[in-house]
Amino acid sequence: MNLEFKKELPIIGIVLIPFAYLAFIWNSLPERVPVHWNMKGEIDSWGNKSFLVVIVFILPVLMYAVMFAAAKLDPKKRISLMGKKFYKLKFFMVSFMSLLAVFLLYVSKNQSASNPNLMYILVGILLMVMGNYFKVIQPNYFIGIRTPWTLESQEVWKATHTFAGKLWFFGGLIIVLGGIIFSGFIFAKAFVGIGFTLAFVPIAYSFIKFKQLEKKQKNHNS
Repeated sequence: MNLEFKKELPIIGIVLIPFAYLAFIWNSLPERVPVHWNMKGEIDSWGNKSFLVVIVFILPVLMYAVMFAAAKLDPKKRISLMGKKFYKLKFFMVSFMSLLAVFLLYVSKNQSASNPNLMYILVGILLMVMGNYFKVIQPNYFIGIRTPWTLESQEVWKATHTFAGKLWFFGGLIIVLGGIIFSGFIFAKAFVGIGFTLAFVPIAYSFIKFKQLEKKQKNHNS
């Protein structure tokens, strides 16, 4: 057994946790289970219990596959420069998705999202951790703020991810606090607004930063 595969074993074990939990509760599940809840935590969609297998695959398995492929297929091998930090990021992301899968299986089994705000808190924590890692992500085609301007310039990539890292961290913190303080229904619109801000402001920033550097370069050449 090579060293690289040994390093992957703990993460693979985490990927398998939701499958083990689903197998444990399978016989106690009704044929139709809730698969979606509204902002108030009320069930608004039902499906066959086999759909839960899809959830388990989409969350931890897909996340692991994307992170694994990112390191292997990165043509410039920039991700490998992150070393242990990338492994820690992969470990956290897979662990988060496995925890989320177990949570969804649990609420499906009990047919109740007793505290929908927990989802906000989990998402907020995810954003905070991602924001903390943004500053160490090297330019690549799989992970991070991948715009034509960040991929064109390493300086724009670094500046954008430094800015986006702070934005995502504080945005995640606001979501966590909002999930603790407000009800899910009241905080829903704010959550959507924060999500759009975190998604689109870094894109706009990368464009502005690229144009600034482009103008600076032109002035320098002239």
